[in-house]
Amino acid sequence: MFRGSMVAVVTPMRENGELDFEALARLVEFHVENGTDAIISVGTTGESATLDFEEHIRVVRRTVELVKGRIPVIAGTGANSTSEALHLTRRSMEAGADACLLVTPYYNKPTQEGLYRHYRLIADSVAIPQILYNVPGRTACDLKPETVERLAGIPNIVGIKEASTLERLLELVRRCGDRLDVYSGDDAIAAEAMLGGAKGVISVTANVAPRASHEMAAAALAGDRARTEAVNERLAELHKALFLESNPIPVKWAVNRLGLIPPGIRLPLTPLSEPFRPAVQAAMQQAGVI
Repeated sequence: MFRGSMVAVVTPMRENGELDFEALARLVEFHVENGTDAIISVGTTGESATLDFEEHIRVVRRTVELVKGRIPVIAGTGANSTSEALHLTRRSMEAGADACLLVTPYYNKPTQEGLYRHYRLIADSVAIPQILYNVPGRTACDLKPETVERLAGIPNIVGIKEASTLERLLELVRRCGDRLDVYSGDDAIAAEAMLGGAKGVISVTANVAPRASHEMAAAALAGDRARTEAVNERLAELHKALFLESNPIPVKWAVNRLGLIPPGIRLPLTPLSEPFRPAVQAAMQQAGVI
């Protein structure tokens, strides 16, 4: 249903932390013009953890309005409370999102049965395409392949964003790639994942280098290893540099450096530390974006 380079877009904020919808309009046009295949609104990179419910839905709704149907908009609607995730998913569908991305419930460490019931309830309750999201390094929760297999039979669960290891990604492709689409949640392994059967990447790097990210994904999905590796080589340092501090700290600094957004970021996140700025800038230069 969704393919290619899908950007987990930053949420623009002014220095005082207020949402900046004029900058959001610039970002949307930047991505449409540079070939981004879908926009993920208010995911982890979009600082979902620091937006309240009404802000969250405002950003999703405005993104949908700005995109005007040119590419899909996927709303981040995960939460560690099933009722909150259900509320955000329903409201995002009403706001016009094409699909929702639901991170595993974080911090409270549910069982695999709890995860199954959580996702099953939301899918049964809200008739919008839904993408599972597993990122155990941030959530202290791991959605196991056997649980994904159970969920793959639910008609509106259409994919999974896996942000752990290449081995896990390829295992998911083998186990249930015929029933749901598998997406890499890690830019550093996305090329190999797509060459191995994944259908796309939900990308941080695409915030900064959308054209190259799109070209790399298109080449990988076409099975062109040489072209995939050549483009990905330009992006390799950017994949690393954008995680020198916690995401989205480095990527917001980089997108500000491109002149697209103000420098705002909300506490407890802070602006990129001075010692890391030269490395991010050098990676942007290697990628050819500055």
